[in-house]
Amino acid sequence: MERNRVQLAVQSVSLGLLSLALWHFYRTRRRNLREAAIRREWELIWQQDAEGLQEAGLDEYGMRLSDEIEDEITSTQASRPCAKGTKGCGTCNVNYSSLPQGPTRQVCSGNGMTKSIKDVTQTPEHAKIGKVIYASQTGRAKSLAQQLVQHLSSQGIQIELVDPSYYEPEDLAKEKLVLLIAATWSDGSVPLHASFFGRWLEESAADFRVGAQLLDGCKFAVFGIGSKLYGSDYNLVAKSWDHYMEKLGASRILDRGEGDEDEGYVEHRFDVWKDQLVGRIKDSSQSFKQGGIVKKDDDYEDAYDEFFTDEDSEKEDKENLGEALIDVEDVAGKVNPSHNVSKVHIRGGKGQVFKRRSSNEEAINHKQESQIKEMVTPAIRMNLEKQGYKIIGTHSGVKLCRWTKSQLRGRGGCYKHSFYGIESHRCMETTPSLACANKCVFCWRHHTNPVGKSWKWKMDDPIEIVETALDLHTNMIKQMKGVPGVKHERLMEGLNPRHCALSLVGEPIMYPRINTLIAELHKRKISTFLVTNAQFPECIENLSPVTQLYVSVDASTKERLKAIDRPLFADFWERFIESLRALRNKHQRTVYRLTLVKGWNTAELEEYAELINIGQPDFIEIKGVTYCGTSNTSNLTMENVPWHEDVKAFAEELSKKSDGKYGLACEHAHSCCVLLANTTKFWVEGKWYTWIDYDKFHKLVTAGGAFSSEDYMAVTPVWAVYGSAEGGFDPTEVRFKKERRHAGKPVSGGCT
Repeated sequence: MERNRVQLAVQSVSLGLLSLALWHFYRTRRRNLREAAIRREWELIWQQDAEGLQEAGLDEYGMRLSDEIEDEITSTQASRPCAKGTKGCGTCNVNYSSLPQGPTRQVCSGNGMTKSIKDVTQTPEHAKIGKVIYASQTGRAKSLAQQLVQHLSSQGIQIELVDPSYYEPEDLAKEKLVLLIAATWSDGSVPLHASFFGRWLEESAADFRVGAQLLDGCKFAVFGIGSKLYGSDYNLVAKSWDHYMEKLGASRILDRGEGDEDEGYVEHRFDVWKDQLVGRIKDSSQSFKQGGIVKKDDDYEDAYDEFFTDEDSEKEDKENLGEALIDVEDVAGKVNPSHNVSKVHIRGGKGQVFKRRSSNEEAINHKQESQIKEMVTPAIRMNLEKQGYKIIGTHSGVKLCRWTKSQLRGRGGCYKHSFYGIESHRCMETTPSLACANKCVFCWRHHTNPVGKSWKWKMDDPIEIVETALDLHTNMIKQMKGVPGVKHERLMEGLNPRHCALSLVGEPIMYPRINTLIAELHKRKISTFLVTNAQFPECIENLSPVTQLYVSVDASTKERLKAIDRPLFADFWERFIESLRALRNKHQRTVYRLTLVKGWNTAELEEYAELINIGQPDFIEIKGVTYCGTSNTSNLTMENVPWHEDVKAFAEELSKKSDGKYGLACEHAHSCCVLLANTTKFWVEGKWYTWIDYDKFHKLVTAGGAFSSEDYMAVTPVWAVYGSAEGGFDPTEVRFKKERRHAGKPVSGGCT
């Protein structure tokens, strides 16, 4: 027994020593890798600087500042040896009074005289008083951090911009000033490049061995970017970092600033915050080694009161923030400012988050509640117009589809032409709501449209939306006149649209007067194809009959749907299932739209089959994801785009899983798209009836009685049927293939 105890003790000690050795090895290796990366980066920078010095006729020594600059930074001048080393030319001077514009230096001109040049080197690291550390997923927080560095520099305050992926968090204990600009990503998480930095802060703040005085010599301030639409995860990273820094002993020199992208004043908030920050830094410049914490910022509040001209409205309250997903930074091109919160207690584990709001925040919220905003801000309008959108009023849009242009030239229509018989050159693509409740990873608009969980904007008249959309659409059609290949008869037909795809962008079903808009389109004999993202089941239930109603089914499980659609609603899965049930009760044509993303949602066939049983749609469209280029908001690449053969294989397996209830009806190889149809309804006497009798539909709608999808179906042409030699391409059209002019193997097989 005694021997066993000794052996166990020896083994325990050995394991402990091994664990310690592994920990030390990992820690040393991580530090070495980080230092090596930084060293390589600085070698590259110095190499570039050296080339610039040679062009200026200066040697390496002549442009280096001595190590004593920190002691002399408050001086106006400092003496240095002549850069050229020529005797009799005097000394070289650095004028620190012009430091924000770059130091000036007296260098030898080679003839015993001196001349002034602008120092091309950056301010030495030890001449900078602190760090601006940013956490950014889409680039917005980084942009604000860069603005802050430039603003501080213009005020004579030199500070270093730092990407936390190249920063050793333990060095925070050496810093005198740290400014954090933080965005929050999905589920309240830290952006990837700052994840290690965030974990270090969290773990250190929770580790009693670290102590509450680790950062007692450091002053800090935090600014966060987010959206209140995401509930309790709103600005969670900024709130957490602010809390961790304080808990580690750092002194707050300015209240945390918060920018709500949906509020519309983020730019101003950031400007006010950074202006107040300059004053605080200058006030503290003589006491960086003494610390000092900010309890209240009266000047900061006065600046808001002056801007918003509101009186204090409500007493302080504790706000219990709910749950939800956070995705964070503003739409592309939109920059924003700050939020005055006097104190925040960050939740521990599953606890609540409470914050005490300052009076000026209450006033801001009160004013915003009394004013109805426009959905399309100038920044959003600018970004969407760059993409070819024509903005209608305050929340709608229209755009000319590339398939409309294609069929105007006789080069083929989209998959809806093959599946349902629409005329692509007579189809108008529009939406009455540019806002959406999801931020899908494959969003082809790169999230330049607004987001929202309910309608909170000004509302335009539905008839005016339809009239303006038709005017803008026909004007775009007219502009196609003279384009090579455009057929005159097609152009004339295109001026009289017969179809409307309410699927341009956003969530059209969110528009409260959607039924009136649909009725106006039907009144003009225009068919309606409406797409919803399955987050508003009550809207589906209340929706008037449309020609064809789509529900996007982007994943078959709760976890996958959350990862792909990145919904705003916390109860997104329950809403999704209820939307499918609501679809089942519609009597007109219904469709599941499956967007396949290779490596994301192509494996769970059993789960897809279960979802099909819930909604029992008339049709299932299976389409490969469209790659829309690189975006900071998505990590999709061409590797995630399935080939048409991949889509066909998935469709065939799903058809088998349905036990024959859904058959392979149509395909459109050009769009990487396959259609499954309900065999009990649309397989009649050996033929598919997936096309639509549009004249019959309008008669049924006008009559006002009850009718079903079988009442206005039409036979599918042979060339559109699955497995046909044409692959769904209309033989009356001319196939046109673009000539690839770039080098390398052409990328093909992706959907369009």
